Amino acid sequence: MGRDNLTWVDEFVLLGLSNDRQTQAGLFVLFGAAYLLTLLGNGLIIVLILLDTRLHLPMYFFLCNLSVVDICYTSSGVPQMLVHFLLEKKTISFARCGTQHFFSLALGGIEFLLLAAMAYDRYVAVCDPLRYVAVMGPRRCAVLAAVSWFVGIANSAVETAVTIRLPTCGHNVLNHVACETLALVRLACVDITLNQAAIVASSVVVLLVPCCLVSLSYACIVAAILQIRSTAGRRKAFGTCASHLTVVSMSYGMALVTHIQPRSTASASQEKVVVLFYAVVTPMLNPLIYSLRNKEMQAALSRVLTGSSESKR
Repeated sequence: MGRDNLTWVDEFVLLGLSNDRQTQAGLFVLFGAAYLLTLLGNGLIIVLILLDTRLHLPMYFFLCNLSVVDICYTSSGVPQMLVHFLLEKKTISFARCGTQHFFSLALGGIEFLLLAAMAYDRYVAVCDPLRYVAVMGPRRCAVLAAVSWFVGIANSAVETAVTIRLPTCGHNVLNHVACETLALVRLACVDITLNQAAIVASSVVVLLVPCCLVSLSYACIVAAILQIRSTAGRRKAFGTCASHLTVVSMSYGMALVTHIQPRSTASASQEKVVVLFYAVVTPMLNPLIYSLRNKEMQAALSRVLTGSSESKR
């Protein structure tokens, strides 16, 4: 194919989840409710951590970052998805597609890296409690968070640059709910070796390395907990990690299952489920997991509500 035939498109057509109007109406209500719960739940966590000085601790600093990421991540794709449920033709401009791809990939990577930083925080809290305050000082917490944001953004910038530049020779129909890497690469009419290398490198940076760090941290945590003689002590130590371990298992579990599965057997429907899981389900469940299992968060909410009611009297 000659260079003159390598054309780029001005917009993409997203096939979405269904063409049935009633199904789309039901999905609009379902995803709309999930989006509102995500905004309210994560927004409440951010407000509580900012207002209650007792929550100005490393664990809640990272949790606040995670809630910001969840709000931004779900907002990068769900509002457009809701609009498309109401439209017959689901189109997205080339510029908006590239922007959505960049933010969704960046924020997803940042979340995986923040979970690794939180695992390190739990490791220090359980394995070296006497030096916890000294080790997890404000400066180290800020550095860990900054590195997570920087690496996630840099990784996304590189992958977006090599993905969005691909010519499609006029093909613009994406069998997906959003502008995702694999869906865009499938439309390419040129060699995609560089893109495949970028996808592998990205998976190593934002998934494999953080997953190994989390696994190492929890291996040390489990070893430390097993050395505690009292049952109450073990239960207390495990309780400090339960919420984070639940979120880690949910997030990394789905990602690992997806990457272990051979690409040849992965269907477009499965890829859509994965995207919806991370864009809709995970951001909605994270606040519930951390608030329902965390007595300090519950106490902070009680103090804020009590203080608000007393100020009105």
